[in-house]
Amino acid sequence: MSKHSTTHATFTIERRYDAPPARVFKAFSDPAAKRRWFVEGEGWVIESYDIDFRVGGLERSRFRFGDGPPMTFDAIYQDIVTNERIINAYSMTMGGNRISASLATTEFRPAGNGTILVFTEQGAYLDGHDNVAQREEGTRQLFEALAKELKRN
Repeated sequence: MSKHSTTHATFTIERRYDAPPARVFKAFSDPAAKRRWFVEGEGWVIESYDIDFRVGGLERSRFRFGDGPPMTFDAIYQDIVTNERIINAYSMTMGGNRISASLATTEFRPAGNGTILVFTEQGAYLDGHDNVAQREEGTRQLFEALAKELKRN
């Protein structure tokens, strides 16, 4: 009998930002900005972070929360349409265990002087190490950090 399991799930988050699509897109494409809102945060220890923002490029981070187990985020950019869309495929590990593999689509839609960001993740959550509710909550927290990043300038 196998100890392995896979749970497939999809979620979508829509969030409005008071910044034009070009500015919101730049927060994803500029390495310093993306590191600030996507990787750094209170209690997080960042061991490494690299981003090559182009189709076929990789984004990788190694981190842990406090004294917790090491975690990784490894993504490859599948599609980029400047100021409109980013698609990446990514996987995550925790303590050396692969916990998920996902396809993420981020869309930037003009809304007056602002942007509606539409994020859709299609995930495979592995062996009970992660689940869609945790991932969606973590993504919402990241988008809150993005809101703070957009207010920096």
